[in-house]
Amino acid sequence: MANNPEKYTRRRLRSSYASVVISISLVLFVLGLFGLLLLNAESISREVKENYAINLWLNDDASEMEVKQFQKSLDLSEFVKASEYISKEEAAEEFKSDLDEDFIAFLGNNPLLNSIELKLRADYVVPEKLKELEEEFTNNKLVQEVVYDPPLIQLMNDNIERIGLFLIVGCILLSLIAIGLINSSIRLSIYSKRFLIKTMQLVGANKAFIQRPFIWKSFQHGLFGGIVSCSLIFGLLYYAVNNYPQIALIDDSKLIAILFAGIILMGIFVSMSCTFFALKKYLKLKTDQLYF
Repeated sequence: MANNPEKYTRRRLRSSYASVVISISLVLFVLGLFGLLLLNAESISREVKENYAINLWLNDDASEMEVKQFQKSLDLSEFVKASEYISKEEAAEEFKSDLDEDFIAFLGNNPLLNSIELKLRADYVVPEKLKELEEEFTNNKLVQEVVYDPPLIQLMNDNIERIGLFLIVGCILLSLIAIGLINSSIRLSIYSKRFLIKTMQLVGANKAFIQRPFIWKSFQHGLFGGIVSCSLIFGLLYYAVNNYPQIALIDDSKLIAILFAGIILMGIFVSMSCTFFALKKYLKLKTDQLYF
């Protein structure tokens, strides 16, 4: 019978510790997902930009050899990611497929031109750079016209900037919310041990002696919470990569390692800081104030 209160106390302590670790893990998991999204924002925006194509319509009198040399020079340039030559016949077939009508039979001839479709490096898919490239291509005797959509390019860049700003602001707000939630969980845990803290203080234990086991336990909570959250994120990444390969996810192991290290360090730092300040509060309280 004497052991029952002790077992009950130990069970309550384990339950309290588990609830703190779970709270820290879930909060850090959500924060880690947001951080992962922020890290992927750059690669996603780069992929979106590099999938946009501009077309160089070529003069009819350009010889096949000239066109091949021109395309080769484009492929070797620093601003081109990929190029594809599209003959007027191929363009006509694609156009007929889209219209579901033989427009050549109606017109009597093929009005389309041979062209080269360019996919540029992300750094060059901005209005200023494209304007410079357009002028350069227009001065080439082989190029009749450069075709792309400047308003769409501007809109795409503006939206990418807005999304990036939203992610940064969201990450900051989520960090503050995470700190608040972890702080609440730890304060509740410390509150449940306020009488134990005061008892230790009354029997002569100094502040450092009282704080030491709590700070050490908070270090463990933050570490375990960080490890659990990183394991969940890793599992989610593994599942996404294997089941949805079309989703652009960061594949830089160094950046992922930095993200995981940041999550674990944040869990430890926040947990220890919140514990320290919560203990400081209860160490200052008088005995009669513990009941309020």
